[in-house]
Amino acid sequence: MAKTSFSSHSEYQTQSWVGVFGHGGTMHDNLGRGKVADILMWKNKKLSAAILIVLTSIWFLFEVVEYQFITFLCHILITAMTLIFVWSKVAGVLIDWRPPNIHDFSLSESTCRFYFAKVNWFLFEFFEISTGKDLKSFFVAIACLWVLSVIGTYFSSLNLLYLVFLCMQILPVLYKKYERQVDYLATKGRQDAKSLYRKFDSKVLNKIPRGPVKQRKFH
Repeated sequence: MAKTSFSSHSEYQTQSWVGVFGHGGTMHDNLGRGKVADILMWKNKKLSAAILIVLTSIWFLFEVVEYQFITFLCHILITAMTLIFVWSKVAGVLIDWRPPNIHDFSLSESTCRFYFAKVNWFLFEFFEISTGKDLKSFFVAIACLWVLSVIGTYFSSLNLLYLVFLCMQILPVLYKKYERQVDYLATKGRQDAKSLYRKFDSKVLNKIPRGPVKQRKFH
């Protein structure tokens, strides 16, 4: 019965179908088609699963085991130094491995430029919104930050970041699987919201008395 109801509703609303991300383009396109999009859409299942396992392990260590960050960082560095030491002493002597090279651990210039560009883009957008050139974006940003600040009082920073990461890993895949149903509900929700606003406008806003509009005199 649910499928029949959904089909009947979707037939008469085909013309006004908007969807969550608008017309055209797949979920992968809307996420930028890059490596991040591949990870979020699980194009490379091994890499996506590995990232999920690593970040889940980090969350488990800090939130469940209550591992301290400084202790964790020191243990990571001790382990890395020990592995590099053993690798450099054993390579070419006991095992036919090449010795470690500094270039194996250095960041490429293109990678640094990429991240610098992202940081600069964020600072530019933050400045543009803060100047109030687009008042809608300004008030939306203020509202979103305020909501996040309220949510942050009930969650630790790590829990909140981990929850955001889980949503980013799970929601795009679920949306792709149930895309038509989600788009239908999103479109119906928008139509209901517009209908409520029209009723509020006609029954409340339009009945508010307004004074006469004074015409400006030009000399």
